[in-house]
Amino acid sequence: MFKLKENNTNAKTELLAGLTTFFTMVYIVVVNPVILADAGVPFEQVFTATIIAAVIGTLWMGLFANYPIAIAPGMGLNAYFAYTVVGTQGISYQTAFAAVFIAGLIFVALSLTSFREKLIEAIPETLKHGITAGIGLFIAFIGLRLTGIITAHPTNLVGLGDLHSPSAVLALIGLAVSLVLFVLNINGALFLGMIITGILAFFTGHLSFDQGFVSLPSLPDGLITANPVAALGDVISHSLYAVVFSFILVTIFDTTGTMIGVAHQAGLMKGNTMPRAKQALLSDSIATAAGAMFGTSPTTAYIESTSGVAAGGRTGLTAVTVAGLFILSAFFGPLVGAVSGLSSITAPALIIVGSLMMGSIANVRWNDLEEAFPAFLIILSMPLTSSISTGIALGFISYPLLKVVKGKWREVHPLLYVFALLFFYQLAFLPH
Repeated sequence: MFKLKENNTNAKTELLAGLTTFFTMVYIVVVNPVILADAGVPFEQVFTATIIAAVIGTLWMGLFANYPIAIAPGMGLNAYFAYTVVGTQGISYQTAFAAVFIAGLIFVALSLTSFREKLIEAIPETLKHGITAGIGLFIAFIGLRLTGIITAHPTNLVGLGDLHSPSAVLALIGLAVSLVLFVLNINGALFLGMIITGILAFFTGHLSFDQGFVSLPSLPDGLITANPVAALGDVISHSLYAVVFSFILVTIFDTTGTMIGVAHQAGLMKGNTMPRAKQALLSDSIATAAGAMFGTSPTTAYIESTSGVAAGGRTGLTAVTVAGLFILSAFFGPLVGAVSGLSSITAPALIIVGSLMMGSIANVRWNDLEEAFPAFLIILSMPLTSSISTGIALGFISYPLLKVVKGKWREVHPLLYVFALLFFYQLAFLPH
């Protein structure tokens, strides 16, 4: 079913890759409820809804698309939901979830067509390589920031953190151990690095399980939205058209960009196309609609999937493993919260994977500015704006603009002109 031999992998490698991906992204089951709680959504509701959405999307990805890519509610999108849609516009979270539900249904309809597949084919190679490298730099930046190795600086925004802090020391030890295991070509090196770091953290008193290990999941609000007609009525009555558009646009490019980056990293792209793209792209759209029903913000493909790819994951068995672990995590909330709450355990994997993904910059034609500068914008802006979609937007705007100036407008796919205008409109006139 997963074609392990065809993809030069085996079940043990795929399971270890799934464990690695899971532990680098499971923080979302803790962080997402904390953010959406600021919009008034009960913590337990979002915790369970986050897991439901992740399981639905990731299982679809693994079983129908056979890719080692995990799906879960996206960071950034949850903050936009809580602080802009609910906080600034003053609507209830139930109404906001109606907008997410409608966006998810439109997203499903788009994914059933060839539109998103054509979009992948329309993206120039230089932008694809820029997206891959930009995501790599972004996730390495996340790993360094979460552990305090780098920190906010009053003058230059970013500076060196306190390397004597327990978090930084643990992360640096974990990074050293993981690097040694990785360069020695030991299977599951990144995951073993996490285990060793976790053991060290436990015996030094930095990892504890004060809340126990097991708890039952719950949905205090039950189903929040399930009727498309009623949800559309909420969108119309509150004029949430811009909100729906923003959710669709950001999710399309967050997911598409991440999938391209992960597929490139895993060597799964076939020329300029992504096999089984329609099934892969359906995963996040279905999960977005389902997640809104239970109470979570839109889903996206997770850049942390690259850690599983780096650990050897090449098929949907990796994704199915991640989904199974998310199901288990629903009953081990305190345990998952303790492990994922200590960023020093997972950050080394993000930093190493970031360095691997940066290799894509070698494929950018740096001596040709009209090709190089859009890729440079993507690579630079993703970590500096903490947004994959913003990086993609700047690349999509600058690439056709430079081609037109050079008189090479025919080399640009018509879809790029359309999205250049849409991205310009979004950045110029919509909240982000």
